[in-house]
Order: sequence, then structure tokens, then C-alpha cells
Amino acid sequence: MAKYRCRGYNAAVPKPADATPLITAAAGLRDAVNRLSFAPPVECVYNPLDYAWAAHEQFLSRYGGGAKRVMFLGMNPGPFGMAQVGVPFGEVAAVRDWLRIDAPIGKPAHEHPKRLVLGLDCPRSEVSGRRFWGFFAEKFGQPEAFFADHFVVNYCPLAFLEDTGRNRTPDKLPAAETHPLEEICNAHLANVVEILQPEWLVAVGGFAEKKACEVLAQADIKIGRILHPSPASPAANRGWSGQAEKQLKEQGIWR
Repeated sequence: MAKYRCRGYNAAVPKPADATPLITAAAGLRDAVNRLSFAPPVECVYNPLDYAWAAHEQFLSRYGGGAKRVMFLGMNPGPFGMAQVGVPFGEVAAVRDWLRIDAPIGKPAHEHPKRLVLGLDCPRSEVSGRRFWGFFAEKFGQPEAFFADHFVVNYCPLAFLEDTGRNRTPDKLPAAETHPLEEICNAHLANVVEILQPEWLVAVGGFAEKKACEVLAQADIKIGRILHPSPASPAANRGWSGQAEKQLKEQGIWR
């Protein structure tokens, strides 16, 4: 299991820039998607911006202030990632030990018995998040160094669980449910880009790239892509961090 340490971390780090616009945008997203409804085979819908709002707000307040040169865009929460801790790609150890998120985390209103939300006490490691945050922890050392120029956002804030506990991704929803959800998520993505003013949006995987291109086709922003770190991807299982770094450099996002 990966270990995350803030190398050379000094508690007296500079006060972060004001993240109020990002927090306001996230609160609007939270409330808007809470008004949606979803039919079977979706049995439970988890909105970590709701029950894990304190943790998400802490993440935004600590790391989301000011303009960012690079914004990474993920798909939606995984049941053992952001659904547990309220942070995109939220592998528990990384969120607790590297990002230093310690806000209380509640429970979704309708909790699946096979996918309990245990917050920072969740014993299961989320592989995608472990690879994702572990890569940046290794490259930047302190989270402040990474977030000085980068930020991470998910396109959709909701996790969808079928009656078996199986995770259903947003691209598998029927059109009648997809359209109102995408209308909300598209508006939020455009809003976040306007707030952060990134030079680059880096899609993590094909779904995020598709949505970024749809929403930001007319925006003054460069869109790149890296391989998704999911263990379901054979390519990602062959040294994801090395491939991600190569892709970032080949596209001119990193030097």
C-alpha cells in the first residue's frame, strides 16, 4: 500500500488564495444534482458533495484558490475513492496523509449495504487514486507545490450503484437521465474553467476528453489527455505513472 509523506512540510505555509468562487460553484453543483432522479438499474446515488461536503470544501479552500495553469478532469467518483472522502481520485491514504484532509464525513441518505461509506476509515485502497495522487506526490513532494499550478476536478459529482453494488458510470445511463445531468455538469465545468483560467485542461481518460471537447470547443484553452489509471485498463497496469509523465511531456504540458 502506498505511503504518502509531505517531505519537508512546514506548518507555516503561506495562506492559500481565496477559493470562494470555486466553493460557490461546487455548492451550486451539489444542490442542482440533488434535484435529479435516477431509475433502475441504479439503486443508490451517492453525492459526496452533500454528505462529504466538509471534506470537499476543505480541499477546495486549501488548494483551489487562484488561477491554475493545468486542470485535470476526471469522470465521476468511484465507490472507494471520492465517494468515501469527497476528493477527486480520493484514495484514502493520499487524502488523509498527503492532502491532509481531516474534516468529518457523513453518510448518504440511501446507503448500499455492499458499498458502505466509511470515510477516512475505509480500509480499501482505491487503485486509480493511489496511482494518480502517488504520481504527483512523488513528483512534487508537498501538495502545495503541485497545487500552486495544478488542480483536479471531476466532471460529474455523483456515483451510481446498481442493486448488486456494481458501479455504473455516467456514460451507461439512459438518455432521459443523461441529458439533465450533463446540462448541469457542463455548466459547472465551464464555470470552473472560467474561475481557474487554466492554459491546459488535461482529461484523464476518454470520457473526460469527450466532455471537455464538447463543453470547451469555443474556449481559449488547450485540451490534452492522459491515460486513465484504472486497473481495468491493461495499458494502465503497465507502469501508469511513467506513461502519464511521457504523455504530459509529449503534449507540451510539462517540460
